[in-house]
Amino acid sequence: MDEKALSETAANIKLVVFDVDGVLTDGKLVLGENGNEYKSFHVRDGHGIVMLMETGCNVAVITARSSKIVAERMSSLGIKYIYQGEKDKGKAIKNLFDQLGLMPSEIAYVGDDIIDLPAMNKVALPIAVADAHPEVRKIAKFITKNNGGQGAAREVCELIMIAQDNFKKIIESYLIT
Repeated sequence: MDEKALSETAANIKLVVFDVDGVLTDGKLVLGENGNEYKSFHVRDGHGIVMLMETGCNVAVITARSSKIVAERMSSLGIKYIYQGEKDKGKAIKNLFDQLGLMPSEIAYVGDDIIDLPAMNKVALPIAVADAHPEVRKIAKFITKNNGGQGAAREVCELIMIAQDNFKKIIESYLIT
């Protein structure tokens, strides 16, 4: 997708849906001896999501795994739409945009692996992180420069905010003292 078409598509986005493992994290699962699961989230990705939501854009996560740590992190960011244990992400995203009354043209989905393909095929702006599976990168209309869990989500948030002419306003709000 050329830059002009990408910007036009991004300007219409009202909901950005993120996968978790491999997108908001680096995809590694760290398991402790006691069975606890640990995940690492990039603080700038989180802040990008918060800024994007401040502009009025909705954010959701759809993940095949279920984890208390994901629920806690997403809640701390203010994300209302958290879908865990969703093996059929195509069905999950359809339910989500039906619930919110949105059209596919108003939705972006960010994924990294083949389980994300059904959801990516249902939205106007399918996005792959830089280290995504080749099949995911093949259908993506935008591929981030950063890997999952390493600033990719922030790139997506800034892409949307810039296309919607909100990024400059957000930056200015931080410069006011």
